[in-house]
Amino acid sequence: MTVCFTRDSASRESIPSSRSSNLVALSRERATYQGSKLAYRFLQDGETESGRLSYQDIDLKARAIAQKLQSSNATGDRVLLIFPPGLDFITAFFGCLYAGAIAVPAYPPRRNQNLPRLQAIIDSSGSTFALTTSSLLARIAGSFSQSSAPEQPSQLAALHWIATDAIETENAQSWQPPDIDPQDLAFIQYTSGSTGDPKGVKISHRNILHNSALIQQSFSTTPEDSGVSWLPPYHDMGLIGCILQPMFVGASMTLMPPLAFLQQPIRWLQAISDRQATASGGPNFAYDLCVRKVKPAQLETLDLSRWKVAFTGAEPVRAATLARFAEKFAPCGFRETAFHPCYGMAETTLIVSGKTPNALPVVQSIETASLKENRVKLSTDDAQETQSVASCGQPLEGVEVVIVDPNALTLCSDRQVGEIWIKGESVAQGYWNQPALTQKIFNAWLLDNGDSPQERLRQRKGPYLRTGDLGFLQSNELFVTGRIKDLMIIRGQNHYPQDVEATVEAAHAALRSDSGAVFTIEVSAKGSVEEKVVVVQEVKRSYLRKLDPQAVIDDVRAAVTRQHGLQVYAIALIKTGSIPKTSSGKIRRSHCKTQFSETSLNVVGSWSENPRLTAEFVRLDAEMNALLEKLG
Repeated sequence: MTVCFTRDSASRESIPSSRSSNLVALSRERATYQGSKLAYRFLQDGETESGRLSYQDIDLKARAIAQKLQSSNATGDRVLLIFPPGLDFITAFFGCLYAGAIAVPAYPPRRNQNLPRLQAIIDSSGSTFALTTSSLLARIAGSFSQSSAPEQPSQLAALHWIATDAIETENAQSWQPPDIDPQDLAFIQYTSGSTGDPKGVKISHRNILHNSALIQQSFSTTPEDSGVSWLPPYHDMGLIGCILQPMFVGASMTLMPPLAFLQQPIRWLQAISDRQATASGGPNFAYDLCVRKVKPAQLETLDLSRWKVAFTGAEPVRAATLARFAEKFAPCGFRETAFHPCYGMAETTLIVSGKTPNALPVVQSIETASLKENRVKLSTDDAQETQSVASCGQPLEGVEVVIVDPNALTLCSDRQVGEIWIKGESVAQGYWNQPALTQKIFNAWLLDNGDSPQERLRQRKGPYLRTGDLGFLQSNELFVTGRIKDLMIIRGQNHYPQDVEATVEAAHAALRSDSGAVFTIEVSAKGSVEEKVVVVQEVKRSYLRKLDPQAVIDDVRAAVTRQHGLQVYAIALIKTGSIPKTSSGKIRRSHCKTQFSETSLNVVGSWSENPRLTAEFVRLDAEMNALLEKLG
């Protein structure tokens, strides 16, 4: 989870190492020493350049935007950033910082679909100002009256809206530099909400500069590097890794809309090839998508020989995906040593660990039975069932990572799976306006393994960040196995949902990759309550009309039982593109579970041990109730 860059022999100027204490000073330093250098270019459709910014352009436009905010008394306030993919977001973000305001990036609403999330961010952050473009402002203004929730129009309309593309650059002359302490907040990063409601992570200038130094340490990037990114700027990987990191290094970045990549993954690889990028990346699904969608004939147009850091993070790294990608794109010059699995999250600003450069990814084969018992036993020749787990690299310098028993709050023994706890300057200040949750997550203390409670408390150590992730350390390599909240415990054994999801999607050709969720529900039977497995899985668009639901369901049930020894309680096959995902592409399992319970999934076929849970029963029940209402 990190940045993106390529060698550019035309830019070999001597750049002093940055000692800036905040992002405004850093940006002004870049404008002074590298003013004319290309900082960012944007490919509107993933292919055609539609705009570019030099470091001098950024400084000029940021000062103009800041002056407008300062004249509106926005200094110190939270400022919502609502932009379509493009360069306007970058100048607006720095404009907030130049004004001494706190930026609040938010995903732009699409036909009212994201209004509830946007409203939640406004309510949480207490933003009073909002920056956007003239065209998007006109569209958003139209949604004020179209919203189904009566309280939303007034609250959205109450914001002080400013179209940054309408601000004259002459205003920059009246800008007043703010007094910024390194501990001051730069922005509030709202989490993608894969396991719950979005939370605002408080990121300071010091957090960003410290984490940027870690990324540069991990990637060994220089001002001569440049990169390519399709990642959304509202997400930590896209913002920190692919917008702020190039600024920190003094490098160049090529950006494209996420949709351009998703529609045609070849665009990402073609941009890397055309610009000879040395580092770029994304979540595991991005590599899998390229393997599945890039045609053999298209390989002939690609030169990936300069791509030296292919980072992957934000979701579990699958060793099989890395192997398939390396094999397919080896003829294009791609080297397996370029893979750079890493680990991090918004609460740590971004990166925590990363792979050693120029080395193959570390993959361990673990006995599946041991993982079910929170143990790590390396597989042997006579092991009946094994699982390949890819390392997320080694904790970076200045970052302490410990593996903790999440219940006893004590260090785990060697080769034991536990919760990942983190300590270091990149750890954020907490959650905005959530002191109780901040205390619980950001101020965890590790107890000593003493004999008495008094001794354990006396020798406690901290504070640490509780990540909620499960994993283990081996030879200083960090292996992440899953999320505590997502972990399924069936008959006393642990099962990771992503493992079962991989089995499900491979069970039948009609099922769409990276588009399924597996979770458990409580079911009462014979006076006791048991955890039962539920599968929700998208169907490929090309199979919707000719789908044989029962055949697919039979294959899924058989595969899950064969591979994991689990009996599936219910299966819902749903329409293409309808499963809940975050802005970064993660499956929202908890939200999917809620939709299953509320029978609000877009189901095209279903089965359950309990017929009352099937889509057909729900439909007939609703029709019967409607008929009874008419008769009544």
